[in-house]
Amino acid sequence: MDTGLGSVRARTGAAVADGGKQVPWDAQFRAASTTKTFTSTVALQLVAERKLSLEDTVEKWLPGVVSGNGNDGSKITIRDLLQQTSGVFDYVDDPDVAGSLFRDFEKHRYDTTAPQQWVATAMRHRPLFTPDPKRPRWAYSNTNYLLAAMVIEKAGGVAWREQVEHRIIAPLGLRHTYVAGANPFMPGPHARVTLRTPTGAALDVTEQSLQHTADSAVISTTTDLNTFFRALVTGKLLPKAQLAEMQHTVARTGDADDLTEWPQGGYGLGLRWVPLSCGSGYWHHEGDGFGSYTRTGVTPDGRRSVVISITSNGSTPDLAPFNTTTRKLVDNALCDAERP
Repeated sequence: MDTGLGSVRARTGAAVADGGKQVPWDAQFRAASTTKTFTSTVALQLVAERKLSLEDTVEKWLPGVVSGNGNDGSKITIRDLLQQTSGVFDYVDDPDVAGSLFRDFEKHRYDTTAPQQWVATAMRHRPLFTPDPKRPRWAYSNTNYLLAAMVIEKAGGVAWREQVEHRIIAPLGLRHTYVAGANPFMPGPHARVTLRTPTGAALDVTEQSLQHTADSAVISTTTDLNTFFRALVTGKLLPKAQLAEMQHTVARTGDADDLTEWPQGGYGLGLRWVPLSCGSGYWHHEGDGFGSYTRTGVTPDGRRSVVISITSNGSTPDLAPFNTTTRKLVDNALCDAERP
C-alpha cells in the first residue's frame, strides 16, 4: 500500500496449503481480470496515436469475426468492447467450457486455446442484447477483451502481448510483471494455489497455461500493480483526453451477478469506480482467477493506492461477501490517511 507518505505492506498465511514458510514478500500472482486495465490502456494509447478510434466498429477491424446467431460486429464499437456494453456472450459461461475447465482441470491445465477459438465459442450463442449508444446496457464479458486484443494487434502491428510489454511494463520498470504465454510456470517467488475437486480432493493449480489471453494473462506483484495504477491515473500512460474517456463510467444495468458483487459504482473503459466512506472514491479493477484473487484501489490523485492478493488454500469464496470484506480492506487503506 502507498499512503502518499510512504509504503506499508502486510502478509499472512503460508505459502503452501499444509503450512510451512510464509507467503513470500512481493510474491508473484496471476492478476486475472486486472489484466483488462492493461489491455484497455494499450487500446487508448493507439487511439491517442490516431491508429484506432473508439467509434470504429469491430467489423471494420475484424470482418466476419462477430457474426451469426444474431451477432453483428457492425453494430459494436471498440468503446463497447472496452466498456462491456457490446452484449457479446461471455465464452467462460459456455457450458462446455465451464464443464471442461472446472470439472476436468488436469486434462486442460496446459491448454493454450487461441483467442479466436474462444470468440468462435461465444459466437455459438446469441448476444445478450444489441448495443444502443443512447441507452447503453451493460454485461460483463471476457470475450470483449479477446476481441479488443485482436483489434489492438491489427492497429498496432504487433502482438498484443508485445505491446503491453513495450508500452507499459518496460516504461514503468515493472520488473516483476509478465504477460503469461504458453509457459505454465510462475517466474518468481509465489504461493501455491490449491482448489478442491468435485470429489473434495485437493488440487494444486499453481502451474497452468489457461490464463494466457488479454482478459487474464498478466502475472504481477502488489508493488508493481500499485506502480501501474498510480501511473495510470496520474497521466503517465495516457494523454488527458484518453484518460478522461477511460474514466467516463456507465451504469452496470443488465448484469445481476455483477451488481450483487459490486453494488456501487460504474464501469469505464477497463476501469471501475467505487465510492469511499471518507468521500470521493477510487479506481480499480478486480481479478478472479483459478484460486487467485486480486483487489486494487487508487485515489483519483494517485497519492494513495493499495493492492491485495489472496490465494486459495482449497476453498472457493462466495464472491458477494468476499467482495464486501475486501472492499472494506481497500476502504480502510485508502481512507485512514484522510481521517483525523
